[in-house]
Amino acid sequence: MASFGLIVHTGKGIDLARAAIDWLRQRDHEVRLEESEAEKIGVPELGVETSKLTSGLDLLLSLGGDGTMLRSVEIAAPDDVPVMGVNLGQLGYLTTVEPAGLTVALKRFLSGSYTIEDRYRVRVAVERKGERPAVFDALNEIVVEKSMVGRTVRLDVDLDGRPFNSYVCDGLILATPTGSTAYAFSVRGPIIDPRHRAILMTPVAAHMLFDRSLVLQPDCVVTVTVAPDRAAAVIVDGRHEGLLEPGDVVRATMSPQPARLVTFGGSDFHSVLRSKFGLSTR
Repeated sequence: MASFGLIVHTGKGIDLARAAIDWLRQRDHEVRLEESEAEKIGVPELGVETSKLTSGLDLLLSLGGDGTMLRSVEIAAPDDVPVMGVNLGQLGYLTTVEPAGLTVALKRFLSGSYTIEDRYRVRVAVERKGERPAVFDALNEIVVEKSMVGRTVRLDVDLDGRPFNSYVCDGLILATPTGSTAYAFSVRGPIIDPRHRAILMTPVAAHMLFDRSLVLQPDCVVTVTVAPDRAAAVIVDGRHEGLLEPGDVVRATMSPQPARLVTFGGSDFHSVLRSKFGLSTR
């Protein structure tokens, strides 16, 4: 018997979640959901606290889009639990299974016919005056951005403890290779194969001549200090984590806890790009 957890986009994935739960329980596998999701799906007896969801789990199923997948990875990574993404969204860069293929994917997982792909994450320490640092991990990106519409922010950047540049911009993205096809892509950052280990630093609407992206070593320590006299905001994988006052610091480097994604072969990153962007095959 194996143990499975589910994270469900309850606006789209309820029917699929019920079908997966029924299939797994009929075969005597353990199934867990967060308490709030279990109530919405109609299986309150399977609900557990989020902090207990992944303890001893064999697999966490993510039923939704890339946003649901990001949350699933955040929950699963501390317990080193692999995540299988089922695409109920649009682009679905992080998900590997389509809804019609879920049962086949579960059978393949149970038979051991799968691989685990480790995806590098970026870790950030947010250091505010008079407070203990708040630490976050992100699979896509950390963003330090302006806090007021119509005004830029100035961000002083050090690399490995040495001054590098001051950016007058709308924001600065610190992305992983996985995140290179997310926000950084929309501001014309490079696409990086997610198997690489690197930090991608990309300014957003920089009001200066030097506005290029940099691909940095994964162990590079990127220190971003909010310069006077405008506040900024910090965003972690799309979640607003508060304001930063002038003098506050965001310090980023490689996370020691990767995301572990279940894959089944048959499709490489270049094929995914070709499919998502409708590229010609000549």
